[in-house]
Amino acid sequence: MAENHPKQADKTNAGVSARKKALLLGKMLGLASEEEYRPSQASIGERSQFRLQKNQILHQLNLETIFSLALNYTPSDVTGEDLDPDWSYQFFQMAEQISSRRMQDLWARILASEIVKPGKFSLRTLAILKQLTQREAQILEKALGMSVKLNTETRYKLLNGYRIQGGIQQYFRKTSTVNVGLSKFGLPYSSILTLMDAGILHSSEFETGILEKNAAILLSMTEHHIKISPRSNNLLFSYYRFTPVGDELCILVQAKADNDFTKALAQSLKVDFNVT
Repeated sequence: MAENHPKQADKTNAGVSARKKALLLGKMLGLASEEEYRPSQASIGERSQFRLQKNQILHQLNLETIFSLALNYTPSDVTGEDLDPDWSYQFFQMAEQISSRRMQDLWARILASEIVKPGKFSLRTLAILKQLTQREAQILEKALGMSVKLNTETRYKLLNGYRIQGGIQQYFRKTSTVNVGLSKFGLPYSSILTLMDAGILHSSEFETGILEKNAAILLSMTEHHIKISPRSNNLLFSYYRFTPVGDELCILVQAKADNDFTKALAQSLKVDFNVT
């Protein structure tokens, strides 16, 4: 028997794989045979009932998984609180539809956090989180890993750069704006638009006030700190701001610092700031 050429086998497997994926969707609709169930022998009402039963089983499994994970995050040495009945009802209504393990972990940490201290996460945040895809969650994780807190602020800012406003030095520059290069480190503007569309970032850029010359500013990131001080009275930061929902989600996301971005940020600031 002649052996298939490797490239031909790859093409064949790719075609079968796509069909198999399509056929798997039939199981969700009750159109695939399982054990004693044969869709061709069932009425449309029976197929509908079978599909609803499968969904109920999946929803129950999702809830049990989230609850089990939440127990791991719930401390035994802290006094718990009673959840708001309306909040808990809406939580479980939405959580039962979360099948991704990564997203289930986020929902589990929300539940554990609310049991310890209710009111951290609004129903609006839950509604947006329910619509959040894994890709969007990864973008948020990336953005948070590149965000900073200024001095004692409690909210993260995604710095886009800074600019010179006034002063003689702006006349000796090709441009008065310095970008920190978010796109070079895996956060292109399309990703920022994705977070805006998801209601996580505000849809416009913001600016700080004029930064005071020689005033110490601490940029706190997830794992690093950068101390800077402006060399003039004509500098201000531009940044993207998280929405209230985004701020709540930032509490959940376990972002990892991007060391290359941190070094590049410090390097770009050295043009007009003292950096340590």
